[in-house]
Amino acid sequence: MQMHNAKRVEITIEAPMERRLTEALEHADVKGYTILPIVGGSGRSGKWSREGQIGRAGGMVQVVCIIRPERLEALLEAAFTVVERHIGVVCVTDCEVLRAERF
Repeated sequence: MQMHNAKRVEITIEAPMERRLTEALEHADVKGYTILPIVGGSGRSGKWSREGQIGRAGGMVQVVCIIRPERLEALLEAAFTVVERHIGVVCVTDCEVLRAERF
């Protein structure tokens, strides 16, 4: 089976910024993404957890995109317009996909 090179972009951001981030991605013509809830973690400020929180406002989400390598720069520029002023992490890794026409 033939595999095709792609980029996997994981953007972890405060839950209230999810909509602004996905709108920025869609404006950059990124149509495919998956949003995952994050239940806890640890970072510069120490450990944190969603446990005991009433709403999503204090939580984090991760938006995952798999795209063609030539579209990476536009995605990163769109994401950075949102992430630069908020808590967030952007991670890019190489991956391979079976059906390149979907990305």
